[in-house]
Amino acid sequence: MRTLAKDCVKEAGHDVLVQGWVHSRRDHGKIMFLDLRDRSGLVQLVCSKDVGDIGPQDVIEVTGLVKNRPEAMVNKKIPTGTVEIEVGKLTVLSKAKELPFPIDTDGYDINEEVRAKYRYVDLRRKRMTQNMRLRSRMTTFIRNFLSERDFTEIETPILTKTTPEGARDFVVPSRLQKGKFYALPQSPQQYKQLLMVAGFERYFQIARCFRDEDPRKDRAYGEFTQLDMEMSFVTQEDILQLTEELFTKLVAQLFPGKHMTHSLWPRITQKEALAKYGSEKPDLRSNKEDADELAFCWVIDYPLFAKQTKEDFYHGSGSAKFAPSHHMFTAPHPDDITLLDSDPLHARGLQHDMVLNGYEVGGGSIRIHQPEIQEKVFDLIGFTGQQKKQFSHMLTAFSYGVPPHGGIAPGIDRFLMAALGEPSVREVIAFPTSASGQASVMEAPSDASSEQLAQLGITVTTRKK
Repeated sequence: MRTLAKDCVKEAGHDVLVQGWVHSRRDHGKIMFLDLRDRSGLVQLVCSKDVGDIGPQDVIEVTGLVKNRPEAMVNKKIPTGTVEIEVGKLTVLSKAKELPFPIDTDGYDINEEVRAKYRYVDLRRKRMTQNMRLRSRMTTFIRNFLSERDFTEIETPILTKTTPEGARDFVVPSRLQKGKFYALPQSPQQYKQLLMVAGFERYFQIARCFRDEDPRKDRAYGEFTQLDMEMSFVTQEDILQLTEELFTKLVAQLFPGKHMTHSLWPRITQKEALAKYGSEKPDLRSNKEDADELAFCWVIDYPLFAKQTKEDFYHGSGSAKFAPSHHMFTAPHPDDITLLDSDPLHARGLQHDMVLNGYEVGGGSIRIHQPEIQEKVFDLIGFTGQQKKQFSHMLTAFSYGVPPHGGIAPGIDRFLMAALGEPSVREVIAFPTSASGQASVMEAPSDASSEQLAQLGITVTTRKK
């Protein structure tokens, strides 16, 4: 039976079988020391030179006797530093070529495209391994927290319908209905609202979202992951309090070395944030050089609309003057509903943004649940009859009894980037796309074969430059 490296400290005086990678090799005359690495950590092996040619990153299997190290030889830098394994038998399971770059550094100075090409090697780096494990612990914590509060985890479709929601869709051609296309979801926005109509009241999922947007350091190209939550019969304050409790407890358990600037997150209006801090994403840390300080806040009372331009994605009929500041399903502040007829640009929306250390790490709102107000918003942003038709399923569903509802979607990638002080979201994603849209390792996007295109009824033409 295999013993993990970390458990060898409990096996002194016993034979064990360990398996893993050769982390390092040190030659001392007739004796050779190897550090074996597995998912749990490192353990030192002691063997003679006659075990053969063993190189860094070779995958090996070893049987041997666990011995306590002499007091003078104890390594206090690793948890297994009090023991070592005297090798009885060593088998090379797989040889490794020389790595394309070192993995015993933080890796920030290595070309990002090279790291992406050999991402499976880059992920062996201690920092990257820790980031991935922390990400896993985070999603586990979230699931447990919400399940204990009567939330139901529901997966929503990845193949869905293209609708104008504020960013470019990724479209997928249909083989069964040639000439028609699915879209990958920019978010589960419409589905989660339909789940409120269905009566689940408290929904969540760790959702994959897809947007054809230009990348930046806090946004990877193509896809990202968010905690998607929606609740019925709640106020905006209910949503803020629940989210604040979740992330305060998450930080305390998973980031014990971090300290929060505010025990209660400040609530700042968008107007105040711009006037006082010059940003809708204020960095409220006492010391902005302190990587261990986390300053959360809420930004609320956004305008429901902004002026629409010809370049705006929502530009519909050409006669509209307004674009939604958040998205078209955000409810107007109840005190400002009459402004939809008289002065829409001064109507506030029940939007809330979750900000951490100068990054927007989540956003949400109370949603429109009255069909007549939803129709009015569609008109104000200039939707044509055809564009409205794309949302007919929502308006139909709302005619069967829809509760007041709202939610929020904190970004898993962006939160981890901000909390860990990483320079890019790509440092907390296992296989991110590059700034040019190239997928890690897989060299996607790639050409489709002529047979695949024929099955889809698609012809590709190359435009002459």
